Amino acid sequence: MDFFTGLGLFGLFLGSFLAGSIVPFSSEVLLGGALLAGVDPVACLISTSLGNTLGGMSCYYIGRLGKMEWMTKYLKVKETTLHKYTTFLRGKGAWLGFFAWLPYAGEAISVALGYLRANALIVAVSMLIGKTLRYLVMMLIILGVIA
Repeated sequence: MDFFTGLGLFGLFLGSFLAGSIVPFSSEVLLGGALLAGVDPVACLISTSLGNTLGGMSCYYIGRLGKMEWMTKYLKVKETTLHKYTTFLRGKGAWLGFFAWLPYAGEAISVALGYLRANALIVAVSMLIGKTLRYLVMMLIILGVIA
């Protein structure tokens, strides 16, 4: 954690990117540390949201490659889980990228949307909206605005 906090906002961005991709990591801890250290909340929100969205889009593009063995090996998504999500997401549209912020399911949703060749721009926008709202709520809780 010290490595990321030592890099300031770039460290927050990098940690959030990793948390949104294939690396099990807690961007929430970094966000909380940055906020409690007095870093500008708006800058924190932008940094975490963009980093985590780009991390999620890396999962999307791995899914888009269509290599089931890569998805199971590198993303640690079980083939049965991916099949379940692709079946559910088929025909529902790229706007379901909004739910990529969900713990555990978010990576599978991103991979499945890529695998289904959902519109990348819509996936990215919906993912950004969902992740930004999530970090905003977390930020307000950390700062004591929401009890």
